[in-house]
Amino acid sequence: MKSASIAAPRKEVHKGRLSWREMLRWLLEDGLIDEAQVQRTEQRFGAADTSMHGLVRLSHANLTRLADGKSLDLDLLTEWLARRAGLPHLRIDPLKSDVGRIGDIMSAGYAEARRSLPVLVGLTEVTVATCEPFDLDWVGQIESHTRKRVILAVANPLEIQRYTTEFFTLARSVRAAQKSGESNQPASFEQLVELGRNNKALDANDQGVVQVVDWLWQYAFDQRASDIHLEPRRDTGVIRFRIDGVLHTVYRLPPTVLSAMTSRIKLLGRMDVVEKRRPLDGRIKTRNPVGDEVEMRLSTLPTAFGEKMVMRIFDPDTTVKDTAALGFASHEAKRWNELTARAHGIILVTGPTGSGKTTTLYSTLKRLATDEVNVCTIEDPIEMIESAFNQTQVQNVLDFGFAEGLRALMRQDPDIIMVGEIRDLETAEMAIQAALTGHLVFSTLHTNDAASAITRLTDLGVPGYLISATVIGVLAQRLVRTLCEACKEPDPDTTRDSLNELVKHWRMNGGVKPYRPVGCIECRNTGYRGRAGLYELLTVSEAVKATLHPTPDLTALRRQAMQEGLRPLRLAGAMKVAEGLTTVEEVLRSTPGWEA
Repeated sequence: MKSASIAAPRKEVHKGRLSWREMLRWLLEDGLIDEAQVQRTEQRFGAADTSMHGLVRLSHANLTRLADGKSLDLDLLTEWLARRAGLPHLRIDPLKSDVGRIGDIMSAGYAEARRSLPVLVGLTEVTVATCEPFDLDWVGQIESHTRKRVILAVANPLEIQRYTTEFFTLARSVRAAQKSGESNQPASFEQLVELGRNNKALDANDQGVVQVVDWLWQYAFDQRASDIHLEPRRDTGVIRFRIDGVLHTVYRLPPTVLSAMTSRIKLLGRMDVVEKRRPLDGRIKTRNPVGDEVEMRLSTLPTAFGEKMVMRIFDPDTTVKDTAALGFASHEAKRWNELTARAHGIILVTGPTGSGKTTTLYSTLKRLATDEVNVCTIEDPIEMIESAFNQTQVQNVLDFGFAEGLRALMRQDPDIIMVGEIRDLETAEMAIQAALTGHLVFSTLHTNDAASAITRLTDLGVPGYLISATVIGVLAQRLVRTLCEACKEPDPDTTRDSLNELVKHWRMNGGVKPYRPVGCIECRNTGYRGRAGLYELLTVSEAVKATLHPTPDLTALRRQAMQEGLRPLRLAGAMKVAEGLTTVEEVLRSTPGWEA
C-alpha cells in the first residue's frame, strides 16, 4: 500500500459531496483539459444518473490531458483529486489492510454511506480511505467513538466499493464462525483452563467456517499465491500467502476459527480430521475464478499451539509450458531438448525447495509422453495428477519407498522413468540399473549447482565409473522475481561494468537494458510481479567423463563444462538483468557464487 507525499493546501474551500460537474470545472481550472472537452462532456452526461460517483462518471468521458494527450482514467483522476484536496493518494492493498479490525471502527452500512473504508488501525490513529475528501462531518464521530486520530487518504471509488463489500463480508463470516464455538480452544502445549465457559465445539461445516474457507481459496487464486499457510500462535491464528517467493501476512483471526478452518480443509482433502498428533498429507482439486481446475497439496504438522497447515497451489498451466515459458535461454533450450531426446541415461534436476524443479520436470515429461512412449513416475507425494503419466506414490508405512517403487516400475515396461528424489544409495543404484538397461531416468537432487550433483552421488557411495556410464546431464535452476512491467524504470546505476563485476571473467555482449523496481498497484508496491527461471545445464561429454576418474575432480569438471558451453546460474541471472527482466540484487540473493 503506497501513499504519495501530501500535496499543497486545498485550492478552495468546499463542503459536502462533489458532483461530476464541479470536478469537471476544476479540471478546466487546473489546466488539465480545455473548454471543448468540458462542453462535450456536459452535453453527453447532461441528464445522466447522479448516483454514480463523479470520478467514475468522468473516467467514462474519454478526457485527455492537455500536457501530453494521455487519457484521464480513473487512477489519474483519483490522484488529481487527492492533490486538489491536499491529501495523500492511497492504493488499497488487501494484503496490508487490517481486515479483522475494520468492524471496530465503523459498520458496513456506515462505511457505504460515507464512501469510506478503514484500512490501517494503529494504537493511536486509524487510516481511512475515502473518495469524498470534502464530506468529512463523520470524522469527529469516528474519533470520539474510537479515541483514535483519523488520517484521511483519497482512494479509487471502485476500489473502496469492492473492498468494503469483501472486507465486511469476511469479518461477518469470521464473527459468525467464532460465535458458533467461542470457547473451543485448539490443543496447545500451553493450554489455559478457563472456568465458567461451555465447551461447545466449532463445527467444520458451520456456515461461517465454510464461507471463510471459500474466501481464502478465491483470495489466494486472485493474489497469485503459490502457498497458503495457516499458522496457530499463542493468542491468534495467522494466515499467510507466499507470492513470488515471498511470504505476506494476510489475516489474523481467533484460534478457534483457524482450527475449524483446518478441520474443514482436512475434511475436504479426505484426511483424518480427528488425528492431530502426527503429520498428514492430502490433496484437493477445485476451480479458480476463471474456471480452470487447480490442484492443491495439503500438509499438516503438529506445533506447540496447534495444528499448522500448508496448502501448495499448483498452476493448472504448469504441464503445458514450453522451454521459453519456463525461462530457458535459447542456448540452454536447444541443449535441454537434445538431452531429453536421448533414449537412455540419467538426467538430474537440482536446486533447493521452491526452485521450480517440479515445474521443469512435469513440463518436460508432458512433452515426451506421446502415445508411443510409456512414462512412469514414483513420487513422494504425487505433486500433480497428470493423465499422460502412470504415477505411483511412495508409501513408507508399507515399506514401499523409492527403491522398491523403481524395482516395481522396471517390470512395467517403461520407456521413461521419473524418480521424485534420489535420497540414498539404494535408490541411486536402482536408477543407475534402470539407465544401464536402456531407460531414460529423470530425478532430482538438492545441490547448489550442476557440478555438485556429481559429488553428491559420490558421497552417497556411487562409483565414478557408474556415474560416467549413466549420467548424461544435470540441470541446476533457481527462480528470481521479475520486474513489474507496469512500473519498472531504467536504472542508470546498473551498467555493463557492474554486470561484468557480477560475473567476473565474463563479458556481457549485446544491448544492456537494466531496470529497477518502483512499485504500483499491479505488483502491490513491491516492484516485482511473477518469477522466471535461471538455468545452468551441464552435459556429460567424453571430456567431462575424463574428470570423473578415478574420483571426480570438481574444479576440473567445472572448467571443462564451461569450455563446452555451460553458463553458471549467476551468468544466467546477469543476462536477465541485461534484458531488463530482473535486478542485480535478485540475482545475488538467489544464485550461488561461481568458482572454476
